[in-house]
Amino acid sequence: MSDPWLTIIGITEDGPDGLPGASLRALAAAEIVFGGPRHLTLAGVGARGRAWPVPFDLAPLLELRGRRVAALVSGDPFWCGAGGGIAAVLERHEWRALPAPGVLSLAASRLGWRLEEVVTLGLHAAPFARLRPHLVRGCRMIATLRDGDAPAALADWLVAAGAGTARLTVLERLGGPSEQVRSTRADGFALTCAAPVAVAIDGADLPRGFGLPAVPGRADRLFAHDGQITKSPIRALTLAALAPRPGEVLWDIGGGSGSVAVEWALAGGRAVTVEPRADRIAHIRDNLDAFGVTHRITAIHGAAPDMLPPGAPDAVFVGGGASQALLEALWTRLPPGARLVANAVTLETESLLTRWHADHGGHLLRIDIAEAAPLGRMRGWSPARPIVQWSVTCASPE
Repeated sequence: MSDPWLTIIGITEDGPDGLPGASLRALAAAEIVFGGPRHLTLAGVGARGRAWPVPFDLAPLLELRGRRVAALVSGDPFWCGAGGGIAAVLERHEWRALPAPGVLSLAASRLGWRLEEVVTLGLHAAPFARLRPHLVRGCRMIATLRDGDAPAALADWLVAAGAGTARLTVLERLGGPSEQVRSTRADGFALTCAAPVAVAIDGADLPRGFGLPAVPGRADRLFAHDGQITKSPIRALTLAALAPRPGEVLWDIGGGSGSVAVEWALAGGRAVTVEPRADRIAHIRDNLDAFGVTHRITAIHGAAPDMLPPGAPDAVFVGGGASQALLEALWTRLPPGARLVANAVTLETESLLTRWHADHGGHLLRIDIAEAAPLGRMRGWSPARPIVQWSVTCASPE
């Protein structure tokens, strides 16, 4: 074939009436049309229609390679749609896509919101906790939801999170004759809804100071822990040394509460945290759930260096259990440009880091922090244990 055998067609709730000429022609030319039952009905393809298997599986589609096939998806195929999954298993010359207005564009056009200033999330198959990093006073978000019961469940989650004053706009069946757009506060939600549905969240009325701060060093009280946590000011300095960038991978060795990995993920990266104690692994998983970063962090129950993950990280943090064997194992695995940051509390670990600094360079920093605390009827400085931090960027081998 001189042109792609598969056409991915975006369709909205008004069916063929909303399709441009190219999409209509591709649909008419297709021998077989895949889609969800609702889309197949909207398109009126009759006996040519094939419903996607449940659970979703591309095998029946791929078996038709070389024939003239169309796949119907909602609106924009590459925003939380099937387009990305289909394209990932095909060569680029095998497919073309003809998008229609997606739910984001339709929702923004109903609300009058600038889409480039809106946080967009697909929550039809993800926990509501994914909202947490973005849920602040003044936020604007648009999220797709799984079914008609989900808006009420989202309202309950927001109330439980202390965001009951957030205004929700429920957008149902956008672009079709049954479209509905209704607004209510989360703590007064009493709507009956039908899929397909999206919800816009407006945080203009949330309390001042509500939500997670945007920089590392978030308060210790936000994390589940047993006292084994890199304290807030030390964590801020540690993240500054680790220098996270979106998409980079961190190994967090001796995870404790997982606070460093969580803060790394909130900066846009991915992490693997290795922790030998089962009770602390439980705390780590609680924190991943609470901060909405379960999709960005993997927790491994075990001890390093035996349980180091496969592959090569962009950065490593050793928060506990640094040893000669661990540093040697890491040094042989780290690629050029990777950053290694290790914190020491004990004299023995401090001596170890001092030797490695002498041999491999980098920066050696002693951190002394004191906090004001009651002293009789007055106040005095209560010093924390000093921390010695070694940070180094691996160079290319000579």
